[in-house]
Amino acid sequence: MDIRQIIHHLRQGSSYRQTGLALGIDWRTVKKYHLWAKAHNLLDGEFPPPEELQALLEQTLPERLPPQNISSVEPYRKLVEKLVDQGVEIAAIRQRLEERGFDGSYAAVYRFVRRIKPLRGEATVRVERAPGNEGQVDFGYAGKMIDPETGKLRRTWAFVMTLAWSRHQYVEFVFDQRDWNEKAGTSLT
Repeated sequence: MDIRQIIHHLRQGSSYRQTGLALGIDWRTVKKYHLWAKAHNLLDGEFPPPEELQALLEQTLPERLPPQNISSVEPYRKLVEKLVDQGVEIAAIRQRLEERGFDGSYAAVYRFVRRIKPLRGEATVRVERAPGNEGQVDFGYAGKMIDPETGKLRRTWAFVMTLAWSRHQYVEFVFDQRDWNEKAGTSLT
């Protein structure tokens, strides 16, 4: 970015937005340099040589360094590393830090721990079978539902069958696993 171009546009009366669009910078940046140029009487009169302009810029508007992203957990690094190695959960780590004066958030501890020990997903292998050769079956408790025959609440299970090749799933709610086995004519124990 050339400060001379910004000042040139501003001297011609361009708005912050117009100048920003023309130079590909944010209008707030243009505003910052406009205020600086106005304070140093650079918007009127003769334009100083590039060397003088650069020296003035360095003296009066030093470049700010970006804020450092130092975690609030950093002072407790050794303790956190030790607890992570011991397999302590993040919530428990935060509680132990609070006992030592830490007042940061759970999220700060979570981010810090994930930098130390990133999550690694478990690898799974899909078992391939020919169409019609295999289906996986399971029952799971589904809570209570109204039995349409009696009108009363009954414990209900979900029968789930997943076909190995297509991954198509069939789900049926049943009140008794034995009744379903009898209807299907199979024994699924």
